Amino acid sequence: MATGLAIGFTAVRPPLKPGLNYHKTKWVFSPLAFSSSSSISRKLILYSKPGCCLCDGLKEKLNAAFSLSSPHSLHDVQLQVRDITSNPQWEKAYQYEIPVLARVLPDGTEEMLPRLSPRLGVEVIHKKIAAAFTE
Repeated sequence: MATGLAIGFTAVRPPLKPGLNYHKTKWVFSPLAFSSSSSISRKLILYSKPGCCLCDGLKEKLNAAFSLSSPHSLHDVQLQVRDITSNPQWEKAYQYEIPVLARVLPDGTEEMLPRLSPRLGVEVIHKKIAAAFTE
């Protein structure tokens, strides 16, 4: 069976709460490997906000890193981008730190990854993300 790469985009709305601005939509970027045994087992969360050039640059580099072919493929990694302005707790925690990248552990908890320099190339980012999942 042929293997390919697709990037899926899904709009996710936060739960409805009085007083929140609901015109904002979060996008979930999901690189999917097509094979007979395809399953998404590794997850990353990128805390971001609209208009953040560092966040946008990291999103582009992560998506490029997911499509690289290597012995340590990231084709099965699911990247969820969370808009911190849609959640007061995220905004308070990350307003001065974004972009923040977290790995979702098997028990569902999040582990913050070391900050990636905006100067890093796609290949280096690929290696660092792959290393985070082999620890």
